[in-house]
Amino acid sequence: MARDSPWLDSANADEPARHRPCHKLERHRRGRELDPSHHPTEPGKPGGVLPAAASLKDMTNMKTGMRILTVTALMTAGVRADELEQLFRDPPPAARPHVMWMWMGCNITKASITKDLEALHEAGYGGTLMFSCADTTTPWPGEIGKSPTPEIVAFTGPWWQLVRHTALESRRLGMDFGMASSPGYSTSGGPWITPELSMSQICFTNVAATGPGKIKVDLPQPVVDPRGVMHFPVFNPETGLVEKPVIPARKTFYRDIAVIALPAKGAVAKDQVIDLTGKTEWDVPPGEWTIYRFGYTTKGILLQPPQWQAQGLECDKLNPEAVRFHLDHVIGEIRKHIGDLIGKGFNFVHLDSYEAGVPEWTPKMREEFLKRRGYDLTPFLATLAGRTVGSQAETEKYRADFRETVRDLFRDVYYRTFREKLNAAGLVFSSEPYGGEWRQNDVVPQVDRVLVEFWTTRGGFGAPTIAAQQRTGRNLVEAEAFTGWPDASMWSEYPAWLKPIGDKAFCAGINRFVLHRVVPQPWDDRYKPGNTMGWWGTHFDRTQTWWEHGKAMVQYWTRCQAMLQWGKVVLAKDDFKLLSHVGPVNISAIHRRGKGADIWFVANTTNAAGSAECRFAVAGRQPELWDPVTGEMRKLTEFSQTASNTLVNLEFAPGQSFFIVFRDSASAVEKNANFPKLSPLVVLDGAWQVQFDPRWGGPTNPVAFEKLEDWTKRPEPGIKYFSGTAVYRKRFDAALGTNLVLDLGVVNHTARVRLNGRDLGVVWTAPWQVKIPAGLLRERGNDLEIEVANVWANRLIGDEQEPPDCEWIPGARGHGGSLKEFPDWFLKNEPRPSQGRYCFTTWNYFTKDSPLIPSGLNGPVRLMMITNKEHEL
Repeated sequence: MARDSPWLDSANADEPARHRPCHKLERHRRGRELDPSHHPTEPGKPGGVLPAAASLKDMTNMKTGMRILTVTALMTAGVRADELEQLFRDPPPAARPHVMWMWMGCNITKASITKDLEALHEAGYGGTLMFSCADTTTPWPGEIGKSPTPEIVAFTGPWWQLVRHTALESRRLGMDFGMASSPGYSTSGGPWITPELSMSQICFTNVAATGPGKIKVDLPQPVVDPRGVMHFPVFNPETGLVEKPVIPARKTFYRDIAVIALPAKGAVAKDQVIDLTGKTEWDVPPGEWTIYRFGYTTKGILLQPPQWQAQGLECDKLNPEAVRFHLDHVIGEIRKHIGDLIGKGFNFVHLDSYEAGVPEWTPKMREEFLKRRGYDLTPFLATLAGRTVGSQAETEKYRADFRETVRDLFRDVYYRTFREKLNAAGLVFSSEPYGGEWRQNDVVPQVDRVLVEFWTTRGGFGAPTIAAQQRTGRNLVEAEAFTGWPDASMWSEYPAWLKPIGDKAFCAGINRFVLHRVVPQPWDDRYKPGNTMGWWGTHFDRTQTWWEHGKAMVQYWTRCQAMLQWGKVVLAKDDFKLLSHVGPVNISAIHRRGKGADIWFVANTTNAAGSAECRFAVAGRQPELWDPVTGEMRKLTEFSQTASNTLVNLEFAPGQSFFIVFRDSASAVEKNANFPKLSPLVVLDGAWQVQFDPRWGGPTNPVAFEKLEDWTKRPEPGIKYFSGTAVYRKRFDAALGTNLVLDLGVVNHTARVRLNGRDLGVVWTAPWQVKIPAGLLRERGNDLEIEVANVWANRLIGDEQEPPDCEWIPGARGHGGSLKEFPDWFLKNEPRPSQGRYCFTTWNYFTKDSPLIPSGLNGPVRLMMITNKEHEL
């Protein structure tokens, strides 16, 4: 790699990467297809990281496009009970999580695209959904100055070259790929949308008239505030302000709807409203009258949050001409630049959650209202001026009818046109169909891929959308997953914290995650944590400290999603019941049924241990426990049954989850405790040698820890502020034995364990234990190595103790600030002026006084023995 620039690019970056071999993709593919007994994941491997990664990389002998999206999922739904074990041990490609891939402004290169996609593929992800955003989000769109590639603007030629490269790379890797239907993520529009085709705002002016007498009907044109009527502001580089900017078309674009007259005061009968549209004179009846001129202009709603150069108006969602024009433009550009890759590398177009506001008008509204509701809305326009037409009940009926017409048009114009146009072009229609003025049951059936959404701290799940999707009989419910508000996602997230949040989503009916978010990393690996989506998390980027260990979490999600895509969800009342519990556990569950088996995913979604007496609505079958973290499968022998139910007591570590599987007839087996009983044997106390990574400020030589302790409590700045991976080493003697477990105690935040040179896997969630294979432990001279990764926050806070060498702009709503411009030392690849700093990123959450996050292996580390028998399968 050339070292004269921080940007990731190589001499042959313009060459299609499809000519390079896909690492290990073909190694065992043919054998896997022919040998159904091939199970690359070993039961009992905690996290199963190494075999799981190999398994996921091997599963690429499948075409992309609609087949990878739907056919595989449907095949999974029809799998027989005796194939459940195969699904669990060796999940199909359709079970892999996907990611939302945020292309941040012009800061992206072909080389970084390839590196991102290869890293995602190797980690076990199945596809990407790309959004083209501004350089940063504050949370509104913002710019970072001095980018060396300012020519990369969404939906322009250089940008489409990158999209084509992505499609080629996705095809090479066997990954799914699609993108949003417009710049930014909300919602549908662009620079190509004219005011005539944009969302409309009704406006009016009025004059008084006294009769009897003849007057000229000549009302002035309504005048509106020239600033856009939008939910959220944008950063306007023309003024340097975060604002709702002036939209010139709101001064120049106007169309009439109607001119009406009615008595000046009080409620009026519908037949008292006189339509003066098109008239220049009027004989005013006796009395006081008000004349209204109603029309519409553009609302001036802009997209969120694209580059300013790609900014444009939202199209009119209720106008078939506008929606067709928008889609014809987008599909036309797709065909022009990547038409030969549709369904073969580029597969779908996406509508994200709706944030464009409620439509007020559309050019054909009068005709559509009359056709659908059976009466003319013209007299009721006066209600927009606060008047009552007819009785109060009639006025309310009109308002309800207008809302129903808007909902009809969302169904018949917006969603139907998207589906028909995209499908006709060979593209899948993906959407988060919620947030708008529509009926879920109307629009969900028109979407090929339905997504909901959940946040790490602000809830979500989208129950009405999930229910609407389940009513269609379709199996797959995807979700924008783990969207992170900055108060909880400041490079402070870690897998054990995320796990119960995701488990709760699984129990709500979601069966494939699309992680929010991953950001392309266009710079050399020296510059970490690297590029960000401004203040938004969660940070699933390949630059994460726990990226390597996090592959075990990806494998966990993949196992869960394989099982939760099997069969059909069961929604019967009292299908699962928590009869009693010990400890502050919160138990959630979901039931699926297929050919010959019933399975429940049961999760403790609290950070506390306990037990629960659970009742399952099945009888006459043997309960089994399948652990999706470790891959272990065993029979549960302590249970009771009634004529229609099975009662099982389950024990949970904090945030622990299981599949409880009923597939075989209950049989007489020796009864043993359902869960292992552990007896402590040895505490591995005393000194440890700990090797930190000096690239991120750690000491060069190993450091002796006389006892296990939190890194942030150490006096050495290189340890106190360290972020990354450190390796603990210890030699110990132990009596030989079997059924042994190594318990790590408190771990912040992930660990990989090696004993006597053998990798025992990653431990990333409770219980923080690994089983020791029989015969591995020696009586003397056992070498234990525990690799521990924490989070980026501490190193970033440590850097704030040093003089600054970057300039920051405060965020519009706090939570730190955005990089103002790329510094010269960075652009010239020179040593940074503040040599005590190690990190580089585009958003800074911290000050020198920000609290540090506990880190490292705190223990106690203990050898323990399982004292009861387990019935493994």
